[in-house]
Amino acid sequence: MRIKSQLEDPGEGQGAGAHMISTARVPADKPVRIAFSLDNASDDAPPEDAIPLVFPELEQHLQPLPPCHDSLESMEVFKQHCQIAEEYHEVKKEIALLEERKKELLAKLDQAEKEKLDAAQLAREFEALTEENRTLKLAQSQCVEQLEKLRIQYQKRQGSS
Repeated sequence: MRIKSQLEDPGEGQGAGAHMISTARVPADKPVRIAFSLDNASDDAPPEDAIPLVFPELEQHLQPLPPCHDSLESMEVFKQHCQIAEEYHEVKKEIALLEERKKELLAKLDQAEKEKLDAAQLAREFEALTEENRTLKLAQSQCVEQLEKLRIQYQKRQGSS
C-alpha cells in the first residue's frame, strides 16, 4: 500500500513501493489532501478519488466528501449529498435574490411614504393658500366697495360746493 501526500518528500522512498511522510510543518490554515492508492500506478497520475471541490462557493465543512468507489452505498450517499448541496446552493441564491428584492421594495415603500407625506403637505399648503386667496379677494371687494362709496361722497361734495 502507498500513501501519497502533499507533505511527502518526492526524493525519498521511491524504490520499495512505499513513501515516507515528511515531518515538515504545514500551517494550520492550509488544507492538506492525503490520497491513498492500493494499485501500483505511477506517482504522476492523480489518484481517482482526488475530487476537487464540487461546490467551490460552499463552505468547506458542507462539501460532499469523496465517495468510496468500491461501495455502491457510498456512491449513492455522495450523489445525494451533491444533490442536497446543489439545492442548498440554489436556495441560498434564491434567498439572496429575495433579499435584494426586499431592499428594492422597502426603498420603493419609503419613497411612496415620502411622496405621500409630501402630497399631504402640499394639500395643506394648497388649502391654506386657497383660504388666504379667498380672504384677500373678500378684502379687495370690500376695499373696492369702500372706494366706490368714497368717490360717491367726494362727487356729492364736489357737486354741492
